[in-house]
Amino acid sequence: GQTPMFPRIFGHEAGGIVESVGEGVTDLSPGDHVLPVFTGECKDCPHCKSAESNMCDLLRINTDRGVMIGDGKSRFSINGKPIYHFVGTSTFSEYTVMHVGCVAKINPKAPLDKVCVLSCGISTGLGATINVARPPKGSTVAIFGLGAVGLAAAEGARIAGASRIIGVDLNANRFEEARKFGCTEFVNPKDHDKPVQQVLAEMTNGGVDRSVECTGNINAMIQAFECVHDGWGVAVLV
Repeated sequence: GQTPMFPRIFGHEAGGIVESVGEGVTDLSPGDHVLPVFTGECKDCPHCKSAESNMCDLLRINTDRGVMIGDGKSRFSINGKPIYHFVGTSTFSEYTVMHVGCVAKINPKAPLDKVCVLSCGISTGLGATINVARPPKGSTVAIFGLGAVGLAAAEGARIAGASRIIGVDLNANRFEEARKFGCTEFVNPKDHDKPVQQVLAEMTNGGVDRSVECTGNINAMIQAFECVHDGWGVAVLV
C-alpha cells in the first residue's frame, strides 16, 4: 500500500541495549538488553488483557503512523527537517526511539546478533502455530514454506506435541534443515502430478488437523485451506 510519510527510518527486527529512558518509564533501565516489538502492548486495553488477541488499541501496527504517540512528533531529524518513524521501531539505525510498550526486556546473556530475529520472523511462525493453530498433542500439521517463518512454525508444532509435521516446499534443499525444527516428512509439489492438497489428504486419511501457510502465495493459501480435514481442520495464514 501507500505510505505517505517520507523520509523515514525503516526496519523492525533488532536487538539492542537501552541507552536512556524517558520520564515515567519504570519497567526499563539504561543497560537493559531488549528486543523491539512492532506489535506493542499498553497492558491496559481489552486486547492486551485478552489471551485471544495481541492487537493493542494503542500500539497496534500502523504503517501510516510515523510519529510518537505521546505528542505526535518525530524524534529523528536532519538539517532541521523531520525523519519519520516506522511501525514504532525504526531499527535500521544505530540509535532509535521507541514507546516503552514496543520494547521487550531479555536476558543479557542472549547474543544480540542471534536473538534479533526473535522480534519478528521467529515469533511470527512460532506464535502462529502455538497461539493460533493450537495443534492438539498427537495431531498432524502441514507447514507451507520452509523459510525462517516456516521453520519456526514447525518448531511450534513440535513443541505442541504434533505426531506428524509435514513440510511443503518447492525447494528440496530446505528439507534437511527443516528436520532439525521438527518436520517428520516432506512434500515437494513438483514431484506430484496431482494437487498438493490431494497428496496431503491421501497421506493423512482425509486431511491434516492443522495447516500453517508461511509463503504468502495465493495458491499456497488455497492449498492450505483445502488440505485440512473436514469437520475440525484449521488453516492459519501467516
